[in-house]
Amino acid sequence: MGVVIESSVWEPSPFLHIFIFLSCFVSISVLPYSSNKPSSVFDIGLSSAFHCFQRNFLFIYSLASVLEGLWSVFGEYEFVYYGFSKEQMVLLLCLGYAAALFVGTFLGMLSDLIGRKKVCLVFFILHLFVGIWKKISVHPGVWVANICLSLASSVFSYNFETWVVVEHEKQGHRQDSLSDTFWLMTFFESASLIGSQILTNWLVGSNVEKGIAPASNASIFMALLGVILVTRGWTENPLMEFKEYKASFFTHIFGDRRIWLLIWAQACLQFSIAVFWILWAPTLVADGREVHLGLIYPCLLGARMLGSTVFPWLISGPSSIRTEDCLLHAFIGLGFVLSIIAYDYQEIGVLVTLFCLFHACVGLILPSLARLRTMHVPNELRGGMVSLSLALANAAILLFLLQRGYYHKIENAAMMAFAALGLFSAAACMHLLKSWGKQPYQNSHKL
Repeated sequence: MGVVIESSVWEPSPFLHIFIFLSCFVSISVLPYSSNKPSSVFDIGLSSAFHCFQRNFLFIYSLASVLEGLWSVFGEYEFVYYGFSKEQMVLLLCLGYAAALFVGTFLGMLSDLIGRKKVCLVFFILHLFVGIWKKISVHPGVWVANICLSLASSVFSYNFETWVVVEHEKQGHRQDSLSDTFWLMTFFESASLIGSQILTNWLVGSNVEKGIAPASNASIFMALLGVILVTRGWTENPLMEFKEYKASFFTHIFGDRRIWLLIWAQACLQFSIAVFWILWAPTLVADGREVHLGLIYPCLLGARMLGSTVFPWLISGPSSIRTEDCLLHAFIGLGFVLSIIAYDYQEIGVLVTLFCLFHACVGLILPSLARLRTMHVPNELRGGMVSLSLALANAAILLFLLQRGYYHKIENAAMMAFAALGLFSAAACMHLLKSWGKQPYQNSHKL
């Protein structure tokens, strides 16, 4: 008599999704009744021009976030469907990070020189090109599309934030309301990535080959909409001569040790996020475990949304603390979380809990670092500064991918351990930044 062994697929409880999103709703709803100063989200005293500006920007940013999530969710499924080997997938990742390192870095500096509007148009045009390319090509298109999407992701990482800061100052809005825009960016980005997953699953269905055309059509439509909105709704920033920009960059970026601390902290954060998204699925399905990854993904992004709603509580709530102190504790917490994951604990429930804690900390750190950049970095150099930090992160990721994917000289746990060490060093940077004093470059007394 044979023995039938039933396999079960682990999936999070539906109550976890409900708890996370209800917590976000409660956090935002209670905030205006507990803060020392009104948030711009609820402050009716702010001009209607500001609220219109903020809503228009967040709509465009959310549209860009959906585009980013659409291909990131669909791309992995597409690679598996077309039978790409592990070595080919590693090569795709390496090509993407190499393109971001050697080309994306200069796009950040270029945005400071030619204007953010033009580089944002480049973002949507790249997605438009990928959508059209996917419709006319299959296997060869994957390699070209991967490089284009990597460049678009680089632009997404710094250009939208740079534009909103410059335009916010140009239109003369209150500087203290800019901090609310930062956490709303993280909140809407995470929500849009969840929406992109739902949209992708609906478009693809059960047949990837038939789902390519609808997914491409959706990306083409959204990219065209983004081009129209950017062209009609945005004003161009004043340009800077290359010689003037070069002299200013060497003076304020390379010559200010506080900015180098921010660059290193941002690089360590981006490196840890990249390592997480590369290894989170292999970590969960280790030893042949079956896990419903599609249901865990919204939990992680929901935790990031919740973490972003904590930011206004810390800077304007009843017990407001300095941004450096907030980041110091958040980086330490993030480092400990990754250290535990690197130890490779085998219980899935514990791993998912740690993953959610990781993203909650990320949701808090992202707007906090953006706020510090506004305090210390000249607006006209912001794109170059952020792209420089991304270059450090991309170089490290490329090195570890080569060591792990081709030479097999390093294990997954070691990669996470290195990311954890980087996060602890980022916490040390925040301690040094606080000990060296504020003395910000601009507008710190208004933030």
